[in-house]
Amino acid sequence: MFDQKVSTWIACHRRAFENFGGAVERMVPDNLKAAVLVASLHDPVLGEAYRRMAQHYGFLISPTRPRTPEHKGKVESGVHYVKRNFMAGQQFANIDVANERLQVWVREVAGVRRHGTTGQSPLALFNEREKAALIPLPAYPFDLCEVRVMKLHPDCHVVIDGSFYSAPWAHIGESLEAYIGERIVEIYRGVELLTTHTRAKHKGEWHTRLEHYPPDKAAYLERTPERCKQVAESIGPATSKVVQALLADRPLDRLRSVQAILRLVESVGRRRLEAACARALHFGDPRYRRIRDILNAALDREPLPEAMASLPMPPSSPTLRQFAFARSAREFFGEGDER
Repeated sequence: MFDQKVSTWIACHRRAFENFGGAVERMVPDNLKAAVLVASLHDPVLGEAYRRMAQHYGFLISPTRPRTPEHKGKVESGVHYVKRNFMAGQQFANIDVANERLQVWVREVAGVRRHGTTGQSPLALFNEREKAALIPLPAYPFDLCEVRVMKLHPDCHVVIDGSFYSAPWAHIGESLEAYIGERIVEIYRGVELLTTHTRAKHKGEWHTRLEHYPPDKAAYLERTPERCKQVAESIGPATSKVVQALLADRPLDRLRSVQAILRLVESVGRRRLEAACARALHFGDPRYRRIRDILNAALDREPLPEAMASLPMPPSSPTLRQFAFARSAREFFGEGDER
């Protein structure tokens, strides 16, 4: 493997078991951090992901004794044999080519040689005795790659490998456990599963559930431009025209203003908001601030000038007199005057 990350460590185990056709009863790993968090002779602390993998496949983890190289047995000799016999002087285009050549080498060279300790062919010994002793594989492979402790940020997201995953806002500031699989990310608080997300394929992806935000924030985010248009139409034609006009010009910049206008219905009701929007449209200024000022001054209750002009004149009102200039402008400025 190219690194000692937890995900790589677990993936190597899973592929080895699949290649052998079963799992071993006991694993004796070295005390690398991907497997053992705290090395101890009597009470080692195992990595959570590796511990769960052992439970999934049913094998026992028995780490080597700390500072006891001889406890590793002859496994190091096998590593040296692969390096000196297979890899020495070899160059591979990529990992897939290397794996193909390695499989051929195992079948035709390493697997059929006479082993120095057992005196038998490793492949023959495996097929005759060892394969039957393997633990049958479960119905589905182990998917968990890693377990990390993550803090939930004020934006209701944890950051995993450069991508963002939401969790309920009530746990902001708390340390949560992220169980990172190849396809799924699960976020726990202790033994309580808070949420599940599909794992991001690229850095910078956001996986967000609106129910994880506070109620007021979730309601705000749900109001997309299309949703705002639908809400405005349900209020009335004037409100719909205001929203259409604002979103027609720089919709992303005007979305906050539109959302603020629609929220006014919560305090003044549909009828007053519709009247205020009609008045703002009449005077050619359908901005949020103007609509808010109209409502604050209760001008939405006043008739529009056009409506006032169309009203019948009361009988007691005097007839309006028509005035005109008594003298022509030419009398003041002659045609031939020069100034």
